[in-house]
Amino acid sequence: MENRKDILWRVYLVYAFMFLFALAIFGRIAYIQFVQGDMWKEKAKKLSLRYFNIEATRGNIYDENGEFLATSVPIFEIRMDVASPQIKDSTFEGNVDSLAICLSNYFKDRTRREYKSIMVKARREKNRYLLLKRTADYDQVKKLRQFPIFRLGKNSGGLIAVVRNRRILPYQQLAFRTIGWDKEGNKNDLGLEGAYSKTLEGTSGQRLYQRIPDGNWKPLNSENEIDPQNGCDVVSTIDIHLQDVAEEALLRQLEANEANHGCAILMEVKTGRVKAIANLGINKDGFYEEKYNYAIGESTEPGSTFKLYSLLAAFEDKKLTLNDIVDATGGQTKFGNRTMHDSHLGNEVMTVQEAFEKSSNVGIAKLIYRCYSSKPQDFIDRLYSFSVNKPLNLEIPGEGNPVIKGTESRTWSAVSLPWKSIGYEVALTPLQILTFYNAVANNGVMVKPHFVKEIRQLGVTIKTIEPEIINHKIASGEALTMARTMLEGVVENGTGSVLKNPIYKVAGKTGTAQIAQNSGGYNKSDYKGSFVGYFPADNPKYSCIVVINNPSKGVYYGGAISAPVFREIADRVYATDSEMGLNWADSVKSTHNLPVQNGLCNDFKYLYQWMGFAGSALPASEWVTSRADSTGKRFASLSPSLQLIPDVTGMGARDALYFLEKLGLNVKINGFGLVRNQSIAPGSQVTEGSMIILEMGVQNEKSRSAIIKQKAATS
Repeated sequence: MENRKDILWRVYLVYAFMFLFALAIFGRIAYIQFVQGDMWKEKAKKLSLRYFNIEATRGNIYDENGEFLATSVPIFEIRMDVASPQIKDSTFEGNVDSLAICLSNYFKDRTRREYKSIMVKARREKNRYLLLKRTADYDQVKKLRQFPIFRLGKNSGGLIAVVRNRRILPYQQLAFRTIGWDKEGNKNDLGLEGAYSKTLEGTSGQRLYQRIPDGNWKPLNSENEIDPQNGCDVVSTIDIHLQDVAEEALLRQLEANEANHGCAILMEVKTGRVKAIANLGINKDGFYEEKYNYAIGESTEPGSTFKLYSLLAAFEDKKLTLNDIVDATGGQTKFGNRTMHDSHLGNEVMTVQEAFEKSSNVGIAKLIYRCYSSKPQDFIDRLYSFSVNKPLNLEIPGEGNPVIKGTESRTWSAVSLPWKSIGYEVALTPLQILTFYNAVANNGVMVKPHFVKEIRQLGVTIKTIEPEIINHKIASGEALTMARTMLEGVVENGTGSVLKNPIYKVAGKTGTAQIAQNSGGYNKSDYKGSFVGYFPADNPKYSCIVVINNPSKGVYYGGAISAPVFREIADRVYATDSEMGLNWADSVKSTHNLPVQNGLCNDFKYLYQWMGFAGSALPASEWVTSRADSTGKRFASLSPSLQLIPDVTGMGARDALYFLEKLGLNVKINGFGLVRNQSIAPGSQVTEGSMIILEMGVQNEKSRSAIIKQKAATS
């Protein structure tokens, strides 16, 4: 009996404990449900629902004519809600093979079996966010909507297309380093993309996503979704067509001379707007690409282009005039323990103008040493007054620092003054040099180079970038006039004569500099050639600089290697600029021989009508000749005679060859361009089978190189 009572007591105790425990559980449930219910519901919601940022569409970058330089295009991530309850088993099983075939044939990245396997496995695992394709365009998404299962509709078909934006450069490498790069939101600090990143990126929006069993997030439609505000557009100063000309001209010269790298910049004189900026360097595969912004970032010794700085300083301090005399002592002299040479030995006494035109190192150095040897800091101070010792503070980051050290520097020595005067022991970037020459062309007003014209939002201009003046007057009018006279003389009589032409005048300076090898000093194989100037010289509108580094074919003088690139750019600008084109047509009519003198009448009609000349004055003849006279043009019949040698001067090679071979003559052509001389005089008796030699406007490549080297020997 006692045992039975003891057992019952223990049973009751267990029941009582279980009852109390159950009450506690129910109490806790009630507490959670009614007291903490809202809190836990909110936490559960936060765990399964989350707002994600919606990236705004990045603004476009345009060239000055409205051409896309950089833009964002939508790309889609393709996923499938394989386990959607709206896709019946019968529908899935009956169409999964067809869908797998369509996906395999369309994307060609997996086999039909692989596509079917991953979809069947995902449905078995209740995957509602299966990744099928990481990137697809809008046309591909439209095509996918026609595939089996997917064609059932947005909800019933299970197709999920998550849109993202991708940055593309329609012109690819053109101005690549200046435009910069923004790859799928990973911004760098280079070019306009970096400088105007906040302007371009806009404001992100928000979209509600729900966590699904496999751990991924699925977008939901929500009334609280916040739309993103797209970024503003940036209109640059770049003209993509001139950019193409600059890069092509630079590329050809780099390839022809197997140079390491080079750059070219074209800028408006009055505004400082950069119209083209090309930077090409050779990569490890031997191809040229825009690998670095040399024009902005490469600060090196400029060489002979710095001679303008030196002489302008002496002009401004009234220490020299153009007609002052210097003895170049045979192109060699000694300063301290160092000997300075001219690349062309033999020059004796010359004027300041001649020393500059011939780019005499000895002449310029002796002039500056004569003026400033007693007070060399005066020379440095005058250079500083030109605002050339400070960075330009461009909107594009990466500018190299200008280096023009004064007498207080620890590196100043007894030879610093003469060597600085000819462009050594200083360092400047190509754009900094161009800015100084641009100021000389702009009557002394130094404007800051810039790359952006305006900011637009939804097509409306909200900000215009005005020209910024760095220095209102770098020198007096008298000093600037002498400087411009020297620059014009370089092209008319000196080392830049390859740029001389009858249509428009160019002013500028050649430069050839040995490249320092860090602590290893200079050697005889590493050079850079440059040409910097402006055009038209009598009314400057554009300035330009071309720099080519480490050519390896033996041609390295600035007048021979960089000036031809300058000319190609200038010719294209002159041909396409409407204002200068009108001036060109007027100058041709009034003062110059017509560009083609003899040729087919039909070719003349097309050419002169395009140029604005009346075609009705042409005679009724298959062949015509033209010469400029006081009226601007004169045409006459040029009928070939079977007995007399015709005058083919002024013809192109093709016309001359056709004309002469028609008479039974054998023709040999030397050079290229227009015929400037013929070996048998016009009017001579024709002897069938005779050889006639035509000398063209420029000789063959071998003699042409010799002529260029001879002309450039003084740069």
